Amino acid sequence: EHKYTVTVGRSHGIHAEPVTFGLKLAGYHAEFQRARRRLVTAREEIATCAISGAVGTFANVDPAVEEYVADKMGLAVEPVSTQVIPRDRHAAYFAALGVVASSIERLATEIRHLQRTEVLEAEEFFDKGQKGSSAMPHKRNPILTENLTGLARLVRSAVTPAMENVALWHERDISHSSVERGIGPDATIHLDFALHRLAGVVERLNIYPENMQKNLDRLGGLVFSQRVMLALTQAGVSREDAYAAVQENAMRVWRGEGRFIDFLKSDDRVTLGDDDLEALFDLGYHTKHVDTVFRRVFRAE
Repeated sequence: EHKYTVTVGRSHGIHAEPVTFGLKLAGYHAEFQRARRRLVTAREEIATCAISGAVGTFANVDPAVEEYVADKMGLAVEPVSTQVIPRDRHAAYFAALGVVASSIERLATEIRHLQRTEVLEAEEFFDKGQKGSSAMPHKRNPILTENLTGLARLVRSAVTPAMENVALWHERDISHSSVERGIGPDATIHLDFALHRLAGVVERLNIYPENMQKNLDRLGGLVFSQRVMLALTQAGVSREDAYAAVQENAMRVWRGEGRFIDFLKSDDRVTLGDDDLEALFDLGYHTKHVDTVFRRVFRAE
């Protein structure tokens, strides 16, 4: 739906160049496809079975017992174990959970920024009768995505203890077991809840293309500065001189003195004709490869 909905791209929180809202969403889609593969791989790595005796030698139990139980439980046989399954497997599992949680936080943070009053390009749904603030009735706070940010921190808090659990003494000690009793249920339940909550936020996200256009226009065409600079270099102006001319005129726009293109047209250092300059202020230039990116992201679906 928003494949070609033009919006401003931001780097360091500052307007950069035009993108489309669809490209933003495609980036998150690709990231969560990777997240799903990570979870599948993590489960495969951790789903092993060990019934190998007190130190992993099968002295008092036949390996056939381990193979039988593993088959019945849908698990792989652990190739070599001590008293326990090696905890590097668990560390990889919790690390995968942590990465997925970080992806959740990245999207949640994006929505929180887009919902800011001064931006308002996208917004969490706000139900009739919902309260945004107990003190200020006008508020529509991004409470769900703020909650997701906190949940992501909780999931990631399990990663370091899981890493530290790898280094057990000899064939086993129990320094890991009390940790796993806590982080196992907590991290998995928190991540499961967070994924469901995020899905609800995305499904009901309010999107405001008119505000995207208004914000894109706020700097009076400055988002085309790089293209103007590159056109000047292609016309024979050194990059240093082209950068200086474009930047000086851009700073005048920042100060509210007028329109970018008007300043460029009246600057003798800008050797491009008026028609050539105006042609550079074309949003289509920045969206011409959207289809290429979409094919890369969605070709397997």
